[in-house]
Amino acid sequence: MEHAMTGAPPGAEGGSIRLVVVDDHALFRKGIGQLLSMYGDIQVVAEAASGAEGIEAVLTHRPDVALVDLHMKGLDGISVVRALQSAGSATRLVMLTVSDSSFDVMEALKAGASGYLLKDMEPDEFCLKLRQVAAGGTVLSAEVGGLLAKPQPPSRESIDAGWASLTVREQETLELVSKGASNKIVARSLGIAESTVKVHVKHVLQKLNLRNRFEAAVWLRELREGERSTPAPLSLK
Repeated sequence: MEHAMTGAPPGAEGGSIRLVVVDDHALFRKGIGQLLSMYGDIQVVAEAASGAEGIEAVLTHRPDVALVDLHMKGLDGISVVRALQSAGSATRLVMLTVSDSSFDVMEALKAGASGYLLKDMEPDEFCLKLRQVAAGGTVLSAEVGGLLAKPQPPSRESIDAGWASLTVREQETLELVSKGASNKIVARSLGIAESTVKVHVKHVLQKLNLRNRFEAAVWLRELREGERSTPAPLSLK
């Protein structure tokens, strides 16, 4: 994107960052604009009160960065990111939300977001993150960055052995939990008590040496990808 005033790329020293804010709360949008006006190098070129308006604003103004709220009425933030990615937008898309859910973080990054920031960030840190993402980086709030840290992926053999170590009910629990289901939804789906679900989840994490549900979702995805990449045995007729 061109920056005629300075000729410098966005995020670089002297470079101006053009920003679109997509959030269904008017007071929050105005607050972001007032905050950023104090820094001088970040200009809000458009605001959008819904996901649909956000897509139109980004495609029309072609900003360097778009801040997108995760939970909005109608089209949610992740759907906005997917739509803009499909449209070939070069704008760097950053989720700005109150949700520190590991599943939300994973889904946003899988959809193509270049960052995931929490709304309770300090202003100076927030602006620093905007400059970093405008310059081509990927940014995360410190609170959610730790959710993505995980050790080296396990071997195919250990994954297969881990799956085999689970009971049928634990496997069913893992399948549902990895899709983001709460304990209550798992209990309802399997026809068991919620307290029993908690026990199953605890056993799954212990047997697979995982720390939380996010790691369980990643582990199951690796299992499924391995199954797809393994050629089926030839049948002899």
